[in-house]
Order: sequence, then structure tokens, then C-alpha cells
Amino acid sequence: MDTNDLAARIVAGERRALARGITLVESTREDQNTQAAEILASLPRDRQALRIGLSGTPGVGKSTFIESFGMMLINKGMRVAVLAVDPSSTRSGGSILGDKTRMDRLSREANAFIRPTPSQTHLGGVARRTREAVALCEGAGFDVILIETVGVGQSETVVAQMADLFLLLLAPAGGDELQGVKRGIMEMADIILVNKADGDLKLAATRTCADYSSALRLLRKRPQDPEKFPKVKMVSALHEDGISAAWTEMEDLTQWRDTNGFLKRTRAQQARYWFEQDVRTALLAKLDKAPIRDIMTELGLSVEKGTLDPTAAASRLLVHLNTKMNE
Repeated sequence: MDTNDLAARIVAGERRALARGITLVESTREDQNTQAAEILASLPRDRQALRIGLSGTPGVGKSTFIESFGMMLINKGMRVAVLAVDPSSTRSGGSILGDKTRMDRLSREANAFIRPTPSQTHLGGVARRTREAVALCEGAGFDVILIETVGVGQSETVVAQMADLFLLLLAPAGGDELQGVKRGIMEMADIILVNKADGDLKLAATRTCADYSSALRLLRKRPQDPEKFPKVKMVSALHEDGISAAWTEMEDLTQWRDTNGFLKRTRAQQARYWFEQDVRTALLAKLDKAPIRDIMTELGLSVEKGTLDPTAAASRLLVHLNTKMNE
């Protein structure tokens, strides 16, 4: 494969080339990882999109919101990429990857690109190589990149390490409004959107919005937030109500952070975070290769038989690794 040619076609905005590039970065084959690294190194550095992370529990309306939001941005003359991460089965390893079906209008737009990706075993609500996929979409000239997480709850904070803005979608009358004062995903959110604020749920959405607004006042103010942020807003993705107002809030917050240097600083910190994550991933990958894998198998059998304690087995393996590193 001519990686220079593929990189040039990605920069030119070819959708098939972009899809091929993302396939390469998601691959676990070493030769394709090398090709992916060459493509990423060839991309222009002056193209930067607004990266928006989006999380929320299943059924809250993430796909409906993304379609309405994406269509609004396209009508404003922007190009929108959607990286949708679907949960993988812990038994079969499979994923449904049905986001294009759920976003019927958006998937037919020439200025939109939707890429469903299985989460596999990666924790944190995103896929293993979502960050590289974001870089490819930026290289392809997209203006806004939406990163939709798996949607499992409060542990999905990794997406905040690759996004400029983090949106949290909530359903009205979710039950326990005390969730708002819990640490974790609430502390990461920049804007909280109470979806389905229409029809019979309009009143419940109003109450939920007020409850979470009160809960946010109990959290410590972050230096990267201007006054009155983070905010809670009501939207109806189905009726496209409140979407434009939410976008205005996102623009204002992004502009303030850019003017005050927080946007550049955050991206620099994120780059360091992913450097350290890549190092950890590479070190963990060595555990699956001989001779370490053979030693782990032997120690694992001893633990399984009950002749060796798990903690003692782990300590023995670490001693072996330290010895090898000092040789």
C-alpha cells in the first residue's frame, strides 16, 4: 500500500480513503499499525476541528440528538464526522454497529461521515484507537467531530481526554437526582443536556434541569470554566428544539477557552496523557509474547491449582521482569 497516496486522498476529503485509514489505525496487525503511523505523520498539523464528546445512558436519545445536531451544523455549512462507539459482547466479542441505521438522514449527507466502532475490551466508553480516528477526521477537513461513547454510566470519562467539550445527555425523571452531586462523569461535563423535553415529559424535564443546576453549584468551580458554566439546558432532539441554543453555548464556551489559552493547554495535556497511555499499552502487549507469556501461563496454572497465591504469583513475575530489564 502506498501510504503517501492514501494520506493525500484523506487530506483531499475522500470518504473511502478516510474509512480505509481508520481501519488501519484500528487494526491489531503490526504491519498495518506501521502504515497507520506513516499516514498520521503525513497529515497536516494546521487542520483542527472542534472535538465534542457525548455520553449518556442507553435510551437517552444520543443518536437522535447527534442526527438533529449534525443536520443543524451541516445546514450552517460545516462538515461533521461522527465516531460512534458501540459496546462489544464480553462473550462473543461482537457489536451491533447500527448507528448509521439510527441516523438515517445524517448518513445520507455528503458533508457527514459516520463511523461505528466496537469498544472491544477497552474501558472508559471509547474504542482503543478513537484518538487516532479523530486525527484522521481532522486531516480530512471536518469542522466538528462528535465522539459518541458506549453509554454505560459514570465511568465514561476517557472521552474527556480527547475532546474539547464534553456533553452529558440526561433523560427527564431519571429517578435519583442525587446522581448530580456524585463525582466522576458529572465533574467532567461542560454542558448537561436534558433531552426529551417535549410533550408529557416537558414538566419533568424542567424539574430535572432545575435539580441538576442546583447540584452543579455544589461542585468545585474549574479554572477552565467561565461564569455560569457548566450549564444545564433542555433540548428535544426529536423536535429539534433547543439544539441551536445549545450550539450557541458550545461556541461561547469554546471561544472563551481559546481566548484565555485553556483550549491549547488542554490539548497539550491530552497529548501527554495519550503518550503515557500508549507506553502502558505497549508494555502490556509484551505480556502476551514469549517468553513472558509462557511464564504467566505456568504461574497461572499454579494459581488455578491453589498451590500459589495470586499476589505471590504476580510478585514472582514482576521480579522476573525486573531481572530481565536490568540485564
